[in-house]
Amino acid sequence: MSIKKETPANKAMEPLAIGIDIGGTGTKYGIVDRVGNLLFSGEMSTKEHLTVEPFIEALYENIAPLIEQAGGVGRIKGIGIGAPNGNFYKNTIEYAANLPWKGIIPFGKMAEDKFNLPVVLTNDANAAAIGEMMYGAAQGMNDFIMITLGTGVGSGIVANGKLIYGHDGFAGELGHTIIIPDGRLHEGTGKRGSLESYASATGVRLNALDFLEKSTAPSLLRAIPKEKIDSKQVHIAAMEGDELAKEIFDYTGKILGMALANFVMFSNPEAIILFGGLTKAGEFILKPTRDYMEANLIQVFQHKVKILVSHLKESDAAILGASALVWEMK
Repeated sequence: MSIKKETPANKAMEPLAIGIDIGGTGTKYGIVDRVGNLLFSGEMSTKEHLTVEPFIEALYENIAPLIEQAGGVGRIKGIGIGAPNGNFYKNTIEYAANLPWKGIIPFGKMAEDKFNLPVVLTNDANAAAIGEMMYGAAQGMNDFIMITLGTGVGSGIVANGKLIYGHDGFAGELGHTIIIPDGRLHEGTGKRGSLESYASATGVRLNALDFLEKSTAPSLLRAIPKEKIDSKQVHIAAMEGDELAKEIFDYTGKILGMALANFVMFSNPEAIILFGGLTKAGEFILKPTRDYMEANLIQVFQHKVKILVSHLKESDAAILGASALVWEMK
């Protein structure tokens, strides 16, 4: 657990908020003040908890000491949570493909009962978008799309200054849009050809395995056991000049760029902000993404939309965004 301590200026007993970002692999959490200072933070595993009850128990055991260090539960206004398939209207997590817990989980109610604090919950990428709008690269923007490139592909859409939730809370599942008809099977959803199957960190790994199987070109990746190949290994190989690794990123960027072009023509954003581990590949992924996005836009949209990488630390945007939900509570 990592802990960030308050500065003397923050020691006054103003209310604080807890922000929690639940990911498919790990969960990050923090205690945040109203102006976005992350005072205390930590992280724990998500995937090792096969059912939700022990996960919430472990979450409480990790966060409770931080609450005490922050001045006690009386100082906490509430808890904001970003989670895959989080339903803002119902405070539930519903059929999340990248989490070990299946079906509809009344997560908000369970967390309220455990922490004895009010809880508000939304999609993890929506939380990241709120964090970016309040504290990051989207400050001052009324129209942008946040794309999270991690274990999966998440998205949050802001239009006319408002986050789009849709009819029943699930707007913005752009990672599950079909970009290649009858394409690769997504094991979590059973659907074929989704963006997430190709442009997530998981997708890069699958792209690499496909390239290695179909090509006879030499590559540093051939020395790595198949089960250990991941997006990080592909990035390392690309940095060392491996041409096949560069082709893998070019293909990934092609798929992502095509999808972003569709999204641009749907909501006409000022910018698309990329966030998550895959952005660490830098221009290996960003250049083909920009190029293929522009190539697939009609003229009225070309050369208008910026592709930016989040200004916030990878762990912070979703935590800050989730915590910001708390300040909207009545």
